[in-house]
Amino acid sequence: MIEQGEFEFERSVLSPENRQEDTTDDFEVGLRPTTLSEYIGQDEVKDNIKICIEAAKLRGDALDHVLLYGPPGLGKTTLSKIIAHEMGVNIRETSGPVIEKQGDLAALLTNLEKGDVLFIDEIHRLSRQVEEILYPALEDFALDIIMGKGPAARSIRIELNKFTLIGATTRAGQLSAPLRDRFGIIERLELYKPEQLCDIIKRSAVILGVVCDDEGAAELARRSRGTPRIANRLLRRARDFAQIYGDGRITAQMARFTLERLDIDELGLDKLDRRMLEMIIKGYGGGPVGLQTIAAAIGEEAVTLENECEPFLMQLGFLSKTPRGRMATQLAYDHLGILKDGQTHF
Repeated sequence: MIEQGEFEFERSVLSPENRQEDTTDDFEVGLRPTTLSEYIGQDEVKDNIKICIEAAKLRGDALDHVLLYGPPGLGKTTLSKIIAHEMGVNIRETSGPVIEKQGDLAALLTNLEKGDVLFIDEIHRLSRQVEEILYPALEDFALDIIMGKGPAARSIRIELNKFTLIGATTRAGQLSAPLRDRFGIIERLELYKPEQLCDIIKRSAVILGVVCDDEGAAELARRSRGTPRIANRLLRRARDFAQIYGDGRITAQMARFTLERLDIDELGLDKLDRRMLEMIIKGYGGGPVGLQTIAAAIGEEAVTLENECEPFLMQLGFLSKTPRGRMATQLAYDHLGILKDGQTHF
């Protein structure tokens, strides 16, 4: 239930400077596809969503609520905007941490037109109090508001226009079961293959007006950690180096030069990844060692290591999690050129 005093429109929820959605700038926004046909990769997810969109449009109904989850930078926000575009409706964007009170969310919901999309990034960070008013809104398209206080208090119900909630999260496991169960479409976005990233880089290069040959795009894609956001960032940096040190064209040689200057190795590991692995191996004998201990030893936040480094290192098989802590695998030793006795080989 929402108290009457809370039912106010909070401009801070929608103000651009306070949005905490996927970190983007004008560069990345300009590179985002606007239709499903332009969206590269995630073929199974696209096919499922396309069917649901076509069926909803045939019925003249709002699309069922959608939950998108997966590692950061894979295009959850982009896909949400594409869904709204394909449905021919407006999209309102906000994020879980920004919605502090029930009234904030109520203001958003009551301002939605029929069929509109409400996109909530990092939806797992919604407070439990805010979640409570989402349940009837998602199932019955209604809000329950308490008018007055004490014995004179009474409850009224406000009917909402049918809308579609699209929630995005990097941590689906932290989503409460009652909220997760209210999503009719749940899709996981997977890391991209190098060939798909290569296509994304070449598309972005055309939009940016920079010449990037196939070998240069392939070199950038191979070291982009399976993430389009990183691929586009590396393309932007390669463009800078090509303008200053070359003739403006991004070739394989220029891409390698750029990545060497950025300290990104042939597998996509950056300086922080290697520092983490080296600390586990050289500082703690390969582990097991706790994440907080590693973070303190290298002067980084534990959440940064957990979100940015660990998923990729585990995917490569360089890191394993055990009940006692993190351990470096033999593959990590081999990649860093470190022998089991701690010596370095070349």
